[in-house]
Amino acid sequence: MAGRDLLQAPELHAAQAGISIYDPTASAYLFNYQGDKYFIPASNTKLFTTYAGLKYLGDSLVGIRYQESDTALFLAPSGDPSLLHPAYVSQPVIDFLQHARKPVYLSDANWKDRPLGRGWAWDDYNDDYAAERSPLPVYGNTIRWVQEKQKTTATDETFESTPSFYSIPEVDWPVRFTTDSGSRSFSVQRERNANVFHITEGKEKYKAQDVPFITDGAASAAILLKDTVGRSIALVHRSFPKSALRIIHSRPVDSLFKPMLYHSDNFFAEQTLLMASNERLGIMSDARIIDTLLKTDLAGLPQRPFWVDGSGLSRNDLFTPQDFVWLLDKMSSEFGLVRMKALLPTGGAGTLSGYYKQDSGAIFAKTGTLSGVVALSGYLITQKNRLLIFSILVNNYTGTASAIRRKIEKFVQALRAKY
Repeated sequence: MAGRDLLQAPELHAAQAGISIYDPTASAYLFNYQGDKYFIPASNTKLFTTYAGLKYLGDSLVGIRYQESDTALFLAPSGDPSLLHPAYVSQPVIDFLQHARKPVYLSDANWKDRPLGRGWAWDDYNDDYAAERSPLPVYGNTIRWVQEKQKTTATDETFESTPSFYSIPEVDWPVRFTTDSGSRSFSVQRERNANVFHITEGKEKYKAQDVPFITDGAASAAILLKDTVGRSIALVHRSFPKSALRIIHSRPVDSLFKPMLYHSDNFFAEQTLLMASNERLGIMSDARIIDTLLKTDLAGLPQRPFWVDGSGLSRNDLFTPQDFVWLLDKMSSEFGLVRMKALLPTGGAGTLSGYYKQDSGAIFAKTGTLSGVVALSGYLITQKNRLLIFSILVNNYTGTASAIRRKIEKFVQALRAKY
């Protein structure tokens, strides 16, 4: 299927689309339709965030910075989202704090941003994909609420006890139980402006829901860390020069970047951009690090994007297909194609699990999805072993996202066969 055929597909008649196909060896575009036009890229924005992380976070994540005196231990957070995250068993920062024998103080002086990103939908606040950003994330900045019903079997009959409800981690925040006799599904709704959780019993034997909590800077983290580390952590607003602070690293950076890209993890992406800001500028600020990157490392972009967050949750983000092609070319040159192929999903894996299965090992790309938005940008190894870099951005389509993805899949597979 040629590019024109894709653009003429009935599913795209009402849509806006941009397609750029680039041959880095020849330094030439093979196809370029509205490649210089701006589109909402959804999670393709994470590619720019990944660049910032690869550029400024080194080989290992800074878990915490600290200064120790004769009488106290002062912590300067780094924004590391892996702290007490259930995906990571090893917790070097927690091990360190559990062995502390002095009063612990936590400073949030380097936090210069807001918990929710610019342009995020306000009513996403209860959904785990929109967890708040913070200087010291813990547990992914969500609480897992669980309903569990114990079963007792007698002869051929099964009796269910009154369900139990609990949270991971255990919290002392207020819980309200609502009665809804018609409800078939367990659900938890946090109050918009308070850590007060309303639980509705469901008919499931077991059901869990991750709900973001209000971070209040580092205040909630200090509360949740108390039981884990066995001591109170007091908040202070005190700045420390980096030269006066020691570092505890938490884990290799790619162990964060790979799940961020494979599963399109918004929280990991948001914290990655904030961590890059902290390392590059000494403060956590999306606006400051984005402005710095666009004026320095990314000054050569074909079109200057309107970039506002790390994840692409915001519809204020605007990028061109040529921007993504240029960035992917730069990333393969700076960090190596082998590394980029290891970080990005391939066919049949991650967010490409239902697509490109016969092209596994030949396509490595980042997806992007919002209502009315489908995006795909990455690397393609053709059947003639030719490397192509591509970006396909579709906005304002009618119909289903899966139909658009299948049309793009056919186009990419035809591209691979042709070249």
